[in-house]
Amino acid sequence: MSQDEQKTRNRRWAIIALLLSTLSAALYLGWTATSGHPGFPLDDGWIHQTYARNLALTGQMAYVPGQRSAGSTSPLWTILVSIGYLLRLDYRLWTYLLGLVGLALTAWTAYRLAHRLFPDQPWAAPLTGLLCALEWHLAWAALSGMETLLFTWLLLSLMNLQLAICNSRSTLRRAPFVMAGIVAGLLTLTRPEGLLLAGLVGLALLWHAWREARWQGLLAVTGYGLAFAIVLSPWLAFNLRVSGQPFPNTFYAKQAEYRGYLTLPIWTRLTHILLPTLAGAQFLLIPGFLHTALDLRITHRASHLAYRTSHFIRYSSIVTRLPILWWLITVLVYALRLPVNYQHGRYLIPTIPLLILYGVSGTLRLVRPASPRMWVRVVSRSMLLATLVLLLAFWVRGAQVYADDTGFIDGEMVTVAHWLNTNTEPDDLIAVHDIGAVGYFTQRPLLDLAGLITPEVVPFIADETRLLAFMAERGADYVIFFPDFSDAYHRMANDLRLHAVYSTGYAWTRRQGMENMAIFRAKWQ
Repeated sequence: MSQDEQKTRNRRWAIIALLLSTLSAALYLGWTATSGHPGFPLDDGWIHQTYARNLALTGQMAYVPGQRSAGSTSPLWTILVSIGYLLRLDYRLWTYLLGLVGLALTAWTAYRLAHRLFPDQPWAAPLTGLLCALEWHLAWAALSGMETLLFTWLLLSLMNLQLAICNSRSTLRRAPFVMAGIVAGLLTLTRPEGLLLAGLVGLALLWHAWREARWQGLLAVTGYGLAFAIVLSPWLAFNLRVSGQPFPNTFYAKQAEYRGYLTLPIWTRLTHILLPTLAGAQFLLIPGFLHTALDLRITHRASHLAYRTSHFIRYSSIVTRLPILWWLITVLVYALRLPVNYQHGRYLIPTIPLLILYGVSGTLRLVRPASPRMWVRVVSRSMLLATLVLLLAFWVRGAQVYADDTGFIDGEMVTVAHWLNTNTEPDDLIAVHDIGAVGYFTQRPLLDLAGLITPEVVPFIADETRLLAFMAERGADYVIFFPDFSDAYHRMANDLRLHAVYSTGYAWTRRQGMENMAIFRAKWQ
């Protein structure tokens, strides 16, 4: 295929990705609109809105106006969302539009990455793009008010750039390295874990430059490091100045809050975090994923294992397997440091396009829909049909899940925020665990029990005795949390110094077997 033909095909698939992403957004938002709960399916989406609004209005990265905060895990996303406030656009529509574009770019970039990795498989790229555009986790995340799809698109773009540089036969030029460094910096500004891929790509480029031109090549790769440092350094300097730590408060708070999971066996943790990402058509792609990732082939050669092992560690093989290496290390890091799978495995959603990409390629190599053997033909065609049916079934089911999750946030957190506006005084100090909607819709001084804007609680974030003592010392007037969030919060709900004054009564929460968010009036003496 000529270069012009490939450019034409890329443009065509960019349009297809945008149309499919728009269709996903229409289905999910339309379904949610019928329930009367427009908003976001995560309380964290409201946290981003609060930071973005304050940035637009005050020019400060602050959760509470006038108080600079190192709590934003995604300053780049905050900046993008704040543009909507500067332009006086409806904040929800602007955020939805950003997510829709992120989904389209993710599907398109996954298509391009598949074409670059598997040029001998003409169907691998379009099928990868199709599955990414309609994958329900990605559609859900695109409209969640979160930075997930921005992060996913940037990491796929960085992988694409790395492969383009390492596969180029032209002389080493600094421009591509600098561009890769900029993308790596933006990726890390979107999520701190972007550092992992940035480091892997840096090592791959360093190896490539050394092989191609030795010391001259090393000079070229410095462009990557310098560009990365220039993009990232203002954020690191801000965090160090405000909190004394290089990363956002939440980076440390989440690990502290869920460290109890680290007592589970490693295989249990791996299963725990991986299962949500497999809920969908990608489940049927697992054999193909393993086939492509491990480069498995059926052969009678006795030395096959040694041959494939040596092939795997060759330069060209490692270059093309860097995405798989990133996928593997990312899963292991979360299993070791933050093995949680709530909210549909939201932290590992960016790994799903790679599961699809390698799974599609491997599946196409495994199936034989035109085989002369009837049983092979039947199994192969059934496999392809089942994948398509599952894709569409989960895509539609995901719209219901999105509506339920958005209704939950609206019926619990937003409802609580409105109650506070009506029933508390402007100077009442509110201690709350889920701070997003409360921070956005109320103008009350806040204590954050999850450590986002109150990092002092991080060392004892799961210790109700010290949390109560901290709130008493600060003079909190009201305390808000889900009584069944954890054993610590269940015990805190029964503390005699906290008196329940309001519970949302949201019926959907009760039907799921969970307790409603509750507001307690604190009397410390």
